[in-house]
Amino acid sequence: MDWLLDQKDGVRDQLALSLSQSEKAEFSFHWENFARDEQLPPPGDWRIWLIVAGRGFGKTRAGAEWVRSMAELHPNARIALVSSSIAEARAVMVEGESGILSTFAPERCPVFEPSLRRIRFSNGAQAQLFSAAEPETLRGPQHSHACRTSFERNLYQSNACNH
Repeated sequence: MDWLLDQKDGVRDQLALSLSQSEKAEFSFHWENFARDEQLPPPGDWRIWLIVAGRGFGKTRAGAEWVRSMAELHPNARIALVSSSIAEARAVMVEGESGILSTFAPERCPVFEPSLRRIRFSNGAQAQLFSAAEPETLRGPQHSHACRTSFERNLYQSNACNH
């Protein structure tokens, strides 16, 4: 991608013209091509990635893309999606403009089962929605990964992703 960005407009235009319609549509779903470095998971073996930033940084999208990548890499993944309420988890983390469902091309989109508070990915991975207001619901289910979003009186927002 860096090579492509360094090319003159003519080369980029020629490449763009050579792509089929489905290739052009798929291109926009490759987050690593558009994300800023600080929106990508840190390298190395880490347990917690915390993003504390203001509005417009891209925390929700970064978290959604991380969840997507964990689900794609780990077919047995059981991912906990935790927000201040189930309604917020659904509206922001799953169905929102930058939510998990928006990170997939339509033909590859996972199945969201709102009544079960679950997302099923085509490879078998699953994500379950939880409310921080009901912490006891996190007892029992075992998770390989977790992503939490927090909205603290609009002073700051953070996403924490664990694996």
